[in-house]
Amino acid sequence: MQEYDTLKQLIDSAAEDISKAEGGNRNAGIRARKTMQQIRETAQNIRMKILELRGQEQSAPASDVTPPQS
Repeated sequence: MQEYDTLKQLIDSAAEDISKAEGGNRNAGIRARKTMQQIRETAQNIRMKILELRGQEQSAPASDVTPPQS
């Protein structure tokens, strides 16, 4: 899933800015907050895709199950 790879990259890229922000760098704090927002949006997109996949699995007919005969 491409979104998951994007999420991992965003988390990795935020690490340095978060460290700098803890040291008092205001600009790094701004970048970190922006990246955290992107992380939130990406995580939400992943959640939605997972729900879509689950919905597709539930609505797909079971081809290996035969209906009972009367």
